[in-house]
Amino acid sequence: MFPKKALCILVITLLAGLSALWAGDTATFVDLGFSRDGRTYMFGQFGVQSETLRPWADLFIVDVETNSFVSGGRSSFVHDRPIVAGQNGSGALFHLIAQNSTLAAIHNIDNTFQGKPLFISLDTRPDDPPGTIEFRDFENGSFYRASLVSRVEGSGSSFRSAFHINLERIERDGSVRTFQIGNPQLMRPSISAYHIRQVIIPPSSGSMIFVIEMIVRDGEHFDVRYMVEAVRF
Repeated sequence: MFPKKALCILVITLLAGLSALWAGDTATFVDLGFSRDGRTYMFGQFGVQSETLRPWADLFIVDVETNSFVSGGRSSFVHDRPIVAGQNGSGALFHLIAQNSTLAAIHNIDNTFQGKPLFISLDTRPDDPPGTIEFRDFENGSFYRASLVSRVEGSGSSFRSAFHINLERIERDGSVRTFQIGNPQLMRPSISAYHIRQVIIPPSSGSMIFVIEMIVRDGEHFDVRYMVEAVRF
């Protein structure tokens, strides 16, 4: 057994290491619903800036078929005052939802028509490599295999990265369809890693959303942000 003093030093050392590694702010992903036909999808993320304690949020509306944002479908907000004790920053997202209610109505978004999860990942460390995931839609019998492929260029403070997803859909009869989701040529600055955190589908059929966690590096520190990639079958 460790002496109490040695055990205390070990715990303090581990906590100090975790603090250095995990400094920054971590976004919370929010599913804000599909249109009834599953062709558009709305999501958001919110958090609190680690240095200023100001709440912030992003809101997005995606055209699933083109895997791109609708016109005007990206908005952000940072409050001019810090949060108070007990708050988590979600009020910034509520502000954006109210601000974008007309655009959401134009694209027939129903906030109660949220996604059904087909896959939810276990926690991984920021630098864990992306891998291949497998999951099944038990309602239609389709089996899926998805591989996230990423590449990083540069080093230090000037690195950038890109990724895409290779997806196989295997039907009940054994036939296979393949899809490449995302743009492997789109280089994003300061993002060191990508992970598939969730795969969801609308209550109606025909669409699939991959929720991607992005690790945004700044030296030894990082922030966690989210984006989605969409495919229409």
